[in-house]
Amino acid sequence: MYDVEQIRKDFPILQHLVNGQPVAYLDTAASAQKPRQVLDKMRQIYETGYANAHRGSYTFAEQITSEFEQARQTVQHFLNADSAREIIFTRNATEAINLVAATWGMQNLKAGDEILVSEAEHHANLVPWQNVCAKTGAKLVVFPIADDGSYVHENFLNHLNERTKLVAVTAMSNVLGTIFPIKKIVAVAHDVGAKVMVDVCQYAVHHQIDVKDWDCDFVAFSGHKTYGPTGIGVLYGKANILQVMPPYQFGGDMIEHVSYQKTTFADIPARFEAGTAASVQAIGMAEGLKYMQTLGLKNITLHEKELTIYATEKLSEVPRLKMVGTAPDKGGVFSFDIEGIHPQDIAFVLNKENVAVRTGHHCAEPLVNRMGYTSLTRASLGLYSNKEDIDALVRALLKAEKFFREI
Repeated sequence: MYDVEQIRKDFPILQHLVNGQPVAYLDTAASAQKPRQVLDKMRQIYETGYANAHRGSYTFAEQITSEFEQARQTVQHFLNADSAREIIFTRNATEAINLVAATWGMQNLKAGDEILVSEAEHHANLVPWQNVCAKTGAKLVVFPIADDGSYVHENFLNHLNERTKLVAVTAMSNVLGTIFPIKKIVAVAHDVGAKVMVDVCQYAVHHQIDVKDWDCDFVAFSGHKTYGPTGIGVLYGKANILQVMPPYQFGGDMIEHVSYQKTTFADIPARFEAGTAASVQAIGMAEGLKYMQTLGLKNITLHEKELTIYATEKLSEVPRLKMVGTAPDKGGVFSFDIEGIHPQDIAFVLNKENVAVRTGHHCAEPLVNRMGYTSLTRASLGLYSNKEDIDALVRALLKAEKFFREI
């Protein structure tokens, strides 16, 4: 049984009162809160076994090197990758995507080639490809989504052709909650010889991932969204592709041999992890992934699906509120507009009521503009969210709507 009230006790910040009242945290899409298991593990390392991974031969160094590589294996199992060699640690998903753009993209793309993205992409899965196109002469092609935010396979197929060398798509929109059929997308992309990069930053928080079943070429996600710390992310890549990609950054720990005349580089994954590793962060991220796996990804998905239905019904009670992104089977992300009230004004009232949401274009400005807005309010769910959070949100929105209607 999924006991959300018991789960919430694992998150110290959810027990913290602001002005004597609990906070309804509804901004997990931006960054998730951290369970005690993650915090305790990181504290334990710093207090009893910290050293520079892959450097020393003394006890602390050997211990952290072992745990760092165990963290890589945890990520491997979380994604169901073939090998831990296919797991590259980065600072975040943005760096992971930039790594692919700067290495595979610059090495393989040329004038006449096309990169295909959706209208629903986060800036991190859009701007790097714009940069690659500017430098190589390749063309960025954008396929449209439906007005309700749904993925339309026919639109994707209409823009996919033999010139498409890379498809870069989100698995779940951070603005609309739309879930993309990645396995279906990968299959047809591979039919025309294109590689596929998948941004799973939102999807990984809510759903099981199986890169072997998807057969995708690259996957990126961030630790801070999967209940781990900031400063750590993951790039998954098929080993046969990573092995022929040039290094992205240069320095310590990514070399095989160095002389004043020539340097040769280490095998994967080390060749893409220059410098001192964010070892404690990687271990903390692994604890977050293990926490999710202990609860069960299917259980998390079911819990959040029930909350999504509840939230959709409750939000419909707020006058003048329009939900932006109503695709069937969407995830627990609710972007909305209340006619006549600026999102920043909404957020101001919500903050006074201890409800935490995000406003703005959510690092997806072209998407928000495509949906007809310049700024939206967004509430989003996590595995610790409950109906009381939704009720607090709706009460605060009703108060905000009434206040601004009467002034």
